[in-house]
Amino acid sequence: MNTAELFPIHHIRIDELYQSRKRVLEVLSGLLADDELGGQQATRIFEALVARERLGCTAIGHGIAVPHGRVDDILTPRGALIRLREGVDFGAPDGAPVTLVIGLVIPEDCPEQHLEILGRLARHLNDADERDTLMEAQSAERVQALMVEWLKDSAEATAS
Repeated sequence: MNTAELFPIHHIRIDELYQSRKRVLEVLSGLLADDELGGQQATRIFEALVARERLGCTAIGHGIAVPHGRVDDILTPRGALIRLREGVDFGAPDGAPVTLVIGLVIPEDCPEQHLEILGRLARHLNDADERDTLMEAQSAERVQALMVEWLKDSAEATAS
């Protein structure tokens, strides 16, 4: 799998406006669902993301949340990104409303891959300059290019 497949252009939304964490997770689930399986898979993804939120907040501070989960009928990792026009309360440890949501679903039987991708994202998101570059990206294509660069090694490991 190449990283462009992990975060395809049609999984990236910029300048969106949603009023609640629940609505953001619903939209994210729809983006992450397989087009052929549609609503049923989106529901399972939503349930996985909500279950993970119940275990602990996925907001990491600086206006960013990374909802993620493992889903049994996902064959390859999938990512989606939503940048919000106005912040939404995700219960972040720093109290900041979330304006950048990076969603990730991984096959149920790939926990090591899940941790690898989350670790790579966290490394880049913890760097203020890289985080700002992502927050200021003006197009889905630019966001995708950043995700490809950040996750390149992770996708190469998945392919082997």
